[in-house]
Amino acid sequence: MGLWQRFTLIFKSKANSALDRAEDPRQTLDYSYEKQLELLQKVRRGVADVATSRKRLELQIAQIDKQEATLDSQARAALSNNREDLAREALSRKALLAQQQADLQSQYADLAAQEEKLVQASQQLQAKIDAFRTRKETIKATYTAAEAQTKINEAVTGISKELGDVGLAVQRAEEKTATMQARAAAVDELMASGALTDATGTSKDSITIELERLQSDASVESDLARMKAEIAGGATMPAVEAAPAATAKPIEAEVVEPESHP
Repeated sequence: MGLWQRFTLIFKSKANSALDRAEDPRQTLDYSYEKQLELLQKVRRGVADVATSRKRLELQIAQIDKQEATLDSQARAALSNNREDLAREALSRKALLAQQQADLQSQYADLAAQEEKLVQASQQLQAKIDAFRTRKETIKATYTAAEAQTKINEAVTGISKELGDVGLAVQRAEEKTATMQARAAAVDELMASGALTDATGTSKDSITIELERLQSDASVESDLARMKAEIAGGATMPAVEAAPAATAKPIEAEVVEPESHP
């Protein structure tokens, strides 16, 4: 296969594929229906033209009938006046008119037959067009329903182009969000380890943070112990004040004077 043939084949295949994607069966059916209507109009115009010609022949035949009747009357009048020569001439003209009338009658019969065929063809074509119109509307409705169902199914499954673009946008947004979150966490870890410092001068290394945390824990424990002592002291204060009064006398009674030795 030559280069030009290959190029032609590729071009035809591409063009056929593009036309197939661009073709809408509904538009094709409507176009076919319009063409059939145009053909029907041509057939009807043909019927009208043939009928007009037939009518014209009919008028010519009627006119010849009148002329023949006139010539026949003139021939009789000539014979009554002993003018056989005039009578013969009149009858000769009548014979010529009769021949013309025979030809017109033949043409009239042909036109009548042609008109009848065209009328039948017009009626048959009209019936076919009516049936095609019904089928066309049915196919169009079916195609429209199938197209709508396809779009719905594609939307539900997410394979439609529009929702596919939306899905890709959402996926990219999620990926960017995850990347930013990971970056923020990494920066926090680096700042906490001291590998990075805060540009504002407010960052602290891990040792400082740990010491501050211990100091904070110690302060919390001190406050907690002080509160416990205050609560415990407030609950036992009356018993401590009563104890000296109860034990004062026994202490004095137990005092023993030291013995004196000579």
